[in-house]
Amino acid sequence: MEITSSGFKLRYKDLMIIHQKDNPLVFCGSGKSNFQMSHGNFQITDDLFSKIPLRQFSIQGGNIIFENLITLNFEESDDLLQIHFEPLDKTLNRLWVTLPLQPNEHIYGCGEQYSHFDLRGKRVPIWVSEQGVGRNKKDLITIFADFFSNAGGDWYTTYFPQPTFVSSRMYFCHVETSSYTVFDFTKDHLQIEIWQLPVTVKIYCAESWQDLFAKMTTILGRQPKIPEWILDGAILGIQGGTQIMLEKTEKMRNKGLKIAGVWIQDWEGKRITTFGRQLMWNWQYSEELYPNLPKTIEVLQKEDIRVLGYINPFLALEGNLYTEASAKGFLVKNKNGDEYHVVVTTFPAAIVDLTNPLACEWLKNVIKKNMIGIGLSGWMADYGEYLPTDAVLYSGESAELVHNKFPVLWAKVNYEAVKESQKDDVVYFMRSGYTGSARYTPLYWNGDQLVNWSKDDGLASIIPATLSLGMSGVAFTHSDIGGYTTLAKNVPDMIKTVRSKEVFLRWTEIAAFMPVMRTHEGNWPDENWQFDSDEETIEHFVKMTELHRRLKNYFLKCVHEYYETGLPIIRPLFLHYDEPFCYTEQYEFLVGRDILLCPVLEKDVTQMTVHLPDDLWVHYWTGKEYYGGEYRIPVPLGEPAFFIRKEGEKPWKD
Repeated sequence: MEITSSGFKLRYKDLMIIHQKDNPLVFCGSGKSNFQMSHGNFQITDDLFSKIPLRQFSIQGGNIIFENLITLNFEESDDLLQIHFEPLDKTLNRLWVTLPLQPNEHIYGCGEQYSHFDLRGKRVPIWVSEQGVGRNKKDLITIFADFFSNAGGDWYTTYFPQPTFVSSRMYFCHVETSSYTVFDFTKDHLQIEIWQLPVTVKIYCAESWQDLFAKMTTILGRQPKIPEWILDGAILGIQGGTQIMLEKTEKMRNKGLKIAGVWIQDWEGKRITTFGRQLMWNWQYSEELYPNLPKTIEVLQKEDIRVLGYINPFLALEGNLYTEASAKGFLVKNKNGDEYHVVVTTFPAAIVDLTNPLACEWLKNVIKKNMIGIGLSGWMADYGEYLPTDAVLYSGESAELVHNKFPVLWAKVNYEAVKESQKDDVVYFMRSGYTGSARYTPLYWNGDQLVNWSKDDGLASIIPATLSLGMSGVAFTHSDIGGYTTLAKNVPDMIKTVRSKEVFLRWTEIAAFMPVMRTHEGNWPDENWQFDSDEETIEHFVKMTELHRRLKNYFLKCVHEYYETGLPIIRPLFLHYDEPFCYTEQYEFLVGRDILLCPVLEKDVTQMTVHLPDDLWVHYWTGKEYYGGEYRIPVPLGEPAFFIRKEGEKPWKD
């Protein structure tokens, strides 16, 4: 560290951390937060009592003391720089840290970001929440959702935020905190606002992208292995009972579809609400819909078709599991000591208190007995975003500081249930997450997109979401083919949103290049176009599934690479090509090193302009070779702009 006339400088590899009296490195203060939750969306404000620029400092025993308010300590270990901030005044609960940014620096990560991949110029709050409906405050759908239920969301609202960013200068910065945090990249410097003290900021400058991901995923954790069977075909989302499930499964098999699994989200029963066809959150199979489900599962598994279910950390107030958990005191409470029942869409539900070890054991046993025990090979482990900040928890911790950690606790319950059952062929998938979630979650999905072309909340949004998760250390993710959120009833005609045939077909094309292909009927199934709605759709779905199956060995190679290096499967172009456009492109993407996809994200498109990085690429459908540059490529339905790097390893054997 170099002491200067106006402050100090610390050089860490290629980064220079600077403190100047007229441009302080650190501010501190205190405030009182206010969180208002509606349907998993949050209105967050801060009554800020003080924000103090810390200009004067002294050095005592290796620590930097800022005005007898904050102690700062730099520690470098294993090439990782850790900056520890400790308050000397215990009333302090706000911290602002300023770090340098270069003019052409690009920023990625911060968890799952649906609207923007490059976050430079953005102010990014880090708070687990519902994604929101529409997510663009200028769109009628978002305005409508906000007006009636404060559920519209914004461009930055996300199920899986993470206080970690990656710079195009090949370093990452991670904040060890569970508090509400904001990364502000709107100026010529970065300012991190943290509503918690003490706190640690970790920075690592890498020699290569492989080096960066290896270190980052070592710190944050790598995902558990996914079973190979999940790559063997499509997972069909079907609901309505045993007869409907078997009829649709047989129909698609007869059409030549290889089915890896059937996902019956209503295995535990259903309820019909004004939002659509929803589920009965009592985690045991419905004798009414699926009589003798264990036997049905056994029969299907003999035909190499797995069966998957659904669970979340809520309990329906009408169910016997709620009665049991309530009697045992396993539920989240409010400040009056009563159970905290949260309205999710249109009905109230109780939340299992995952800070209570006995409650976690109880819920694990429900999973082991009622799900794994009847033969389910996986499930959607939904939700995790709804812990109210004014709740009272068994652990005595502040619910405000547990809120972001709750998805991690929920993931850990599922992870331990599977591990303790010694079932390495079971897979579950989640949407919510935070720091540490990856080590407990084998598979993610992008959440509840609109069933349309929307850039912020429809088909297009799954690409930056997947890329940003990859830059946050998560390799295995996918989406509901066709989206989920259907606005079909109880809404004005001008915002009705139902899944069209073309949306479903184009979504399927993208899904073929993701690790997992899984359909969802949506919240209003009868209004939406489905995988079997007509013969052309069935043929298209079979074709794309066969392409996905043909890529199985290539996917397995990418999976192995992730476990070895932390490199994501779905990659931004700049991980392999140092060209200016590669750093801002958020819709074209690489699968591993050797496959490039330029997806169709708008309706009625038969040709599109693609921008290929400098390499020799083979167009899959025609065999025509293209070198890097801009080209017009035909993209009829069933033939997305898919290229293979000529000098790379073939993704399959001929």
